[in-house]
Amino acid sequence: MQQLTGLDAAFLALETANSTAHIGGVCILDPTDAPRDLDLESLTELLAQRVPLVPVLRRRLMNVPFGLDQPYWMDDPDFDIEYHVREIALPRPGSDAQLTEQISRLHARPLDRRRPLWELYLITGLAEDRMAVYTKLHHAAIDGVSGAELLTILLDLSPEGRELPPLEEFVPAAPPHPLALAARAAARLTRRPVELVRIADGVRRALPNLAPTIGSIVGGVLGLDRGDGGVISTTAGRAPATPFNRPITAHRRVAFQSVDLDTVKAVKNAFGVSVNDVVMAMCAGALRRWLVEHDALPDTPLVAMIPVSVRDESSKGAMGNRVSAMLARLPTHLDDPAERVALVHEATQTAKAQQAAIPQGLVDRVTDFAPPALIARAARVVFATGVLHRVPPFNVCISNVPGPNVPVYMGGARLLAHYPVSVITDGQGLNITVVGYLGRLHFGLVACRELVPDIDELAGWLAAELEVLAKAAAERTDGEHAG
Repeated sequence: MQQLTGLDAAFLALETANSTAHIGGVCILDPTDAPRDLDLESLTELLAQRVPLVPVLRRRLMNVPFGLDQPYWMDDPDFDIEYHVREIALPRPGSDAQLTEQISRLHARPLDRRRPLWELYLITGLAEDRMAVYTKLHHAAIDGVSGAELLTILLDLSPEGRELPPLEEFVPAAPPHPLALAARAAARLTRRPVELVRIADGVRRALPNLAPTIGSIVGGVLGLDRGDGGVISTTAGRAPATPFNRPITAHRRVAFQSVDLDTVKAVKNAFGVSVNDVVMAMCAGALRRWLVEHDALPDTPLVAMIPVSVRDESSKGAMGNRVSAMLARLPTHLDDPAERVALVHEATQTAKAQQAAIPQGLVDRVTDFAPPALIARAARVVFATGVLHRVPPFNVCISNVPGPNVPVYMGGARLLAHYPVSVITDGQGLNITVVGYLGRLHFGLVACRELVPDIDELAGWLAAELEVLAKAAAERTDGEHAG
């Protein structure tokens, strides 16, 4: 029996009729040289051997009576792996557009909370004899980094696979009586006053470090920073309105794009920034193009939310969420690509410093403090009032997740690319996530179908913006050599 943290349980509260909270990924595979066929039967057998390595895959949710405390992961006495592993065939030769359309439909469907919260689909029929494996797992169970760690359990360093411990019969643990869970929750409630004092003390200690950010936000709202001669602040102010910061529907669109990592590194070296700064500049340029085409470019920069892993060595391999976040300005208002890179770098450096000023223990205590019943009611109020799309706290989520830098295989088939597919919520109708693998950066974009119907164009502009940045980097390098 394992209890969810407050942050894990918050992803359950985020789900509505139009918003799901699972994250996924699409592995593009080449089975040409595989030592055996990769079909539904062999993939199910592969999963059956490795599911014991990840206990949460055989556990379902058990709620505490009256929502007095966070739910628990409990062994599912009716666990059936054939329910979770499925197959879809595209009409040969299946195009990338047909694949993304199918993924869009699969990703829009909520997971059944009466069962372990994951599904895996083998998708055959792709052109060039490729196949795909789409996985989705609830965000309450994993974050981006632990999801990448989970993927390594399914992947091997050679087509032949690896030795695994003998498969033992699954004997699910008996669930506790609901009254026992209620009693445990009541005991935790008696400690709430002590926890409240600790939270208040943590907030008091963090406030001096957060004062510049708070002052910037308040000043922006009151219009105090609009005088002549002002310097553009690198702290995240109020997010402007955009077409994708509106109420979302239950429909999704996804798009994929891959770029060369060496080109990204060349830009990084020329401007003296990080790979993530180049990724952010690419996103700023692509979003600027999209907003210009839709006659919706704000005069002020967008605000990006960037998830930050706080997973240390002791929590590696553990499921659940070990994540914080930082807000940074995204210079979509600037036309010059070199200026965008410079401002992105300044903004992310400032955001990192401010995010680091918030102790992770404080985040955990805050999210774990309120019982789920209260969180669920608050979430319903927030979604019903529409505050998240009337005054969005940020415009877009941009996440960068590390991936393997050596060739890997699934069931003997070689992995060609891995595209992440993440979460959108009401008022946040666009998400961009990137995973690195074997000299390439693989972007996965997901959006509300009605808000960003042309998401494939946005994905294409990511590659176009890298070309623009590479040209600017070459001109900068040539100028330095000439000087």
